[in-house]
Amino acid sequence: MACLTFYPCIDSRSKPFRTPRVIPGNPFTYIRPSKTARGALAMTGRLVIVGLQAVGELGQLLKDVMLAMYYQPQRRETIVTQLYHIGYLSLPVVIVSGMAIGLVMGVQGYTTLIKFNAEIMSGPLVNYALVSQLAPIFTALMVAGRVGSNMAAEIGTMKVTEQLDALRVMGTDPIAYLVVPRFIACVLLLPLLTALACIVGMYSAHVLVVDIWGVDGGAYWHQTRNFMRAWDTFVGLSKTLVFGGIICLVACRAGLMTRGGATGVGEACTRGVVQGSILSMIANFVLTLMFNKVWSVINAP
Repeated sequence: MACLTFYPCIDSRSKPFRTPRVIPGNPFTYIRPSKTARGALAMTGRLVIVGLQAVGELGQLLKDVMLAMYYQPQRRETIVTQLYHIGYLSLPVVIVSGMAIGLVMGVQGYTTLIKFNAEIMSGPLVNYALVSQLAPIFTALMVAGRVGSNMAAEIGTMKVTEQLDALRVMGTDPIAYLVVPRFIACVLLLPLLTALACIVGMYSAHVLVVDIWGVDGGAYWHQTRNFMRAWDTFVGLSKTLVFGGIICLVACRAGLMTRGGATGVGEACTRGVVQGSILSMIANFVLTLMFNKVWSVINAP
């Protein structure tokens, strides 16, 4: 039977035409979906291998940074520039986050302890939590988001535009020229930023609990002095040295491994911030356990 339309005849006995699978709602047509893992075991093995490889690369980068710091003198101008970008430009976000943490902890501590007529214990509750745990990790997360993304984007752009190769041709080590100044600035400034966040948070909680809600200020600080030790301040600031090194190394590694143009730079920024934040939280847990063990050994009867 002849076809009366402009479309070709399709025999009912032939196989139906299959359209290619299209992912709905994906505007990035140049991105192809990755193949799914062949089972949970394969996916777990892949994650373990990638994690071990990342740990090895971070260890190698740390070794190169230490060697470059020892054998190659750093220019003062480069370090001062990184101190300005990492420290001074991070002051607003650190101050705001410290104030927010102090106010939230003040509200939570006061509303909880007033039920037991122990509102004067808001002082040690808020200040101990700020100094030992909250201010260090929140400052690290803020710095990882603001500074880590900047490091990964800057070094990643230099990588995809072959500026790192140009440095090597001129006889300049990219690790010594780019990574070492950022590492020094992060390690030196994160304890200072954490101390500032602690001071702002403690003062904000004091204003809220003592000046506004009328808790006795003398008892507030007297209980804080009774329950807090210099060891708590030492632990909180010591952990930030590790956080600063982790943030810098992870962000610089993400930048040095960038490939694929602008898309690769964006992925490097994401990896630098996410991995740096996760590793900082893991390190916080491990260091807290370690310092608690050290304290129990020192004060063993």
